[in-house]
Amino acid sequence: MPPIRKVGIKQQRVAVVGGGLSGVTAALELSAKGYEVTLYEAGDTLLSRMRAMGEDLLPQAVIDADLEPLEKLGVQVKLQTLISFNGGDCGIAELIEKFDAVYMGCGQPFDAEWQNLLAKDNLNRIQIDPLTYATSHARVFGGGTLRYSPAPYSPITSIQEGRYAAVSVDRYLQGASLLAGRENEGLCTSKLYTDISGYEPTPEVKASSADGHYSREEAQQEAVRCFPCSCMECVKTCEYLKEYGSYPKRYVREIYNNLCIVMGTRNLNKMINSCSLCGLCEVRCPEHVSMAEICLDARQTMVETQKMPVSAHEFALRDMAFSASDSFAMARHQPGHSSSAALFFPGCQLSASSPEHVQSCYEFLCASEPGGIGLVLGCCGAPALWAGRKDLFDASMQQLEATWTRMGKPRIITACSSCFRTLKEAKPEIQVQSLWPHLNHEELLRGKGNDNSTPYAIHDPCSTRGVEEVEGGARDLLRGMGVLPLELNPRGETTCCGYGGLACFVNPELTARTIQRRAAESTADFITYCAMCRDSFARQGKRALHVLDLIFPEGNDDAAARKDPGYSGRQENRARLKKTMLERLWKEGQTAVKKATSVHIPEEIVALMERRMILREDVCTTIEHAELTGEKMMIPGNGHLLACYRPACVTYWVEYAPANDTFDVFNVYSHRMQVR
Repeated sequence: MPPIRKVGIKQQRVAVVGGGLSGVTAALELSAKGYEVTLYEAGDTLLSRMRAMGEDLLPQAVIDADLEPLEKLGVQVKLQTLISFNGGDCGIAELIEKFDAVYMGCGQPFDAEWQNLLAKDNLNRIQIDPLTYATSHARVFGGGTLRYSPAPYSPITSIQEGRYAAVSVDRYLQGASLLAGRENEGLCTSKLYTDISGYEPTPEVKASSADGHYSREEAQQEAVRCFPCSCMECVKTCEYLKEYGSYPKRYVREIYNNLCIVMGTRNLNKMINSCSLCGLCEVRCPEHVSMAEICLDARQTMVETQKMPVSAHEFALRDMAFSASDSFAMARHQPGHSSSAALFFPGCQLSASSPEHVQSCYEFLCASEPGGIGLVLGCCGAPALWAGRKDLFDASMQQLEATWTRMGKPRIITACSSCFRTLKEAKPEIQVQSLWPHLNHEELLRGKGNDNSTPYAIHDPCSTRGVEEVEGGARDLLRGMGVLPLELNPRGETTCCGYGGLACFVNPELTARTIQRRAAESTADFITYCAMCRDSFARQGKRALHVLDLIFPEGNDDAAARKDPGYSGRQENRARLKKTMLERLWKEGQTAVKKATSVHIPEEIVALMERRMILREDVCTTIEHAELTGEKMMIPGNGHLLACYRPACVTYWVEYAPANDTFDVFNVYSHRMQVR
């Protein structure tokens, strides 16, 4: 028996009648809670039924050791004291008068006398509540084996009843509800799901003794048949849930505790921000528990209460701000049209990954769709939503809705699964369509693909899991090109590439393992219809291509080997797309942009910048600031200059040296923190 310690001293007194397992358990529990407990037993020893099992089965020394806490906790034990309804050493009415609560845990003999309680206390015809063990007399609680009579005696049941009765007595004495939160106590249907498909059943081990008791060897053999009953279905398929070595029920409790911290270190911030919010856990969970909803709600709560550091998602939100700025955002009706039947909204990630595909898609839509197709460049605001920044997300939605209204409220055609889902959920009044059915034209697809000579494994983006218009539409395109991709998993059970929920910015190591685990599921090249998924796989060295690589091939390049543009390249691609589209289709020139500082950055430093989420623009701005203000230091020994600059909440450091008309960069790093 584990050690039991008193948690405090209370004034109330409790009488426990019956020195069996039920009564002893209740006495221990209530004494540990600080009550003064007196235990009455009619016999000359406690746990007589257990002692009768025999020395071989249950040694007396073990029983005596388990009873030692009674003395340590100060429980008064009165042996050979019969509590009776009529006569005896002490009457029930006397106990009710003397104690604040009475627990009758004396089992079957008590059952026969139960209807004969003293009439003067109005206790005749008393009944026991099957859940709380309360009776029609407020101070009296009844247990023992009463609830399960005439079921066979069970030591486990007796201990259970003693514990449950102690909870009820404690709640009664504190004036609390006896029923609240106790729905699953006692006999109930467990929600625990355990997959036993991988286990072969083994025959039951029968006890050889006449009394049905196992020998030590038989008990061990029977115990071997048991395996740990645990669900863990979500943990088996999610690298994030596995990362922190536990399971959702415990994570929920820890997240709640993290939210409740007023002052001190919130150690779970990184854990809360590392979830990709993909929702696969809810799909795999038999009870449909969603860690995505829990983590997102926690982020929003922490942002609203100023408990989430701004630096946690600073880089992603700054990238979103770039997409909403004049550098990328624009809205135009199709050239030659004053209205639009639909708007093509490619999203910020496809535009950043392969701007040429955005151009090709838009030109095809303009040629094939009647009524005019407008073009809207920008971001749907998903990064702000994932970061818990509801204020920024609402502002993004308002801006997008204002653009949609100004353009005549047409339907919107999206090329991005995240945009599709975000708009569908946030603005149900807007008719949102997937791009893929609009590209399903025989003349466009003829001669494309590879007649299935090269196998592709299809990866579905998690944001449109189970949406037939998107998942089915992409597969229809592939079939139209003669491509029959390998299915990595059942439809609706795709994993996340790590970009969802901004997990890649918070926990890049975990994201890398998530992608590598997915990539290892097939040796075939991956094909997807999400730009971020494709680039995430490419970043980890997995050959992957976008479905648009087959429909609109660019030159003779090996599309599956196309590199991720990198963070700086992604912003440059967006800005270049807007400039090209305005000049090429609308014949609009853009205002000349000030020439950036010329820098030379070696490839190994570029790779370092990617890992540390530092843009080329950040490096140039830091050098410009140092050269303009003179705020720089010389590093002894190599003559290099060291400069820092903090444009917002991130401090950038650059080690550099002037070289003719440019600057050579030798090292970069940053501090993403807020000092108060």
